[in-house]
Amino acid sequence: MKIIFKLLITALGLLAVTELVGGFVVESFYTAVIVALLLGVVNVTLKPLVVLLTLPLHILTLGLFMFVVNALMLWFISSFVSGFVITSFVSAIVGALLVSLFSFLGEKIIEGTKN
Repeated sequence: MKIIFKLLITALGLLAVTELVGGFVVESFYTAVIVALLLGVVNVTLKPLVVLLTLPLHILTLGLFMFVVNALMLWFISSFVSGFVITSFVSAIVGALLVSLFSFLGEKIIEGTKN
């Protein structure tokens, strides 16, 4: 059940970012759910390898390069999902930052309602 909530929170975050960031387009809720699902799969499979390969940059930037890695993962997904478009790398970085923020806040709200 927790995975479904995370998936829905990420999908809602993607839809919110569409309204806030120019050049970041998600056409429907269905597309947002597909992107959230693919983002989860990519984060589990590909992201650890990318983080390992870019470890010197993470150390040099004190972990801030993770924002770039997150943006690259979103941009990668936008290259093959119909209805999900990111027009520039700046949009990808801002979108990744906001999606992460929405996901964090959503998980904290859900975690707070359990107590």
